[in-house]
Amino acid sequence: MFAHMLEFVPKMAKQEEFLKALKNEVLPILKKQTGFLEILPFFPEVNSEKARFVSLWTERKYFERYEREWLPKVEEIVMPYLGTPITYQFYTLETALCEHFAKAVAA
Repeated sequence: MFAHMLEFVPKMAKQEEFLKALKNEVLPILKKQTGFLEILPFFPEVNSEKARFVSLWTERKYFERYEREWLPKVEEIVMPYLGTPITYQFYTLETALCEHFAKAVAA
C-alpha cells in the first residue's frame, strides 16, 4: 500500500467550509481514481499546528496518475482554506503490522 501525506496549517476559522469542500468536491474526485482507498484527515487541537491528511492507494503508480491529472485541481479547491503552503511526503505502508486496518480499507 502507498501513502501520500499532506501537511499544512489550516485556517481554523474556515474549518467547517473546508470540510464541506473536501466532502463535496475533493472526495468525489478521489473516489473516481483507480487505486484510491481512503483519506485520513487529522486536524490539530492547537490552531497554529499543522493538519495532516493521509491518502492511501493500492499502488504508487495510481497515485502518480492522480498527481498528474487531478492534484492541481484539488490544490486549487483547498487553497482558500490553508494558512500555509502544503508540504508533501510519501510512504510505503507496511501492512504486515496492521492486518485488520489493511483489510478494512481494502473492503
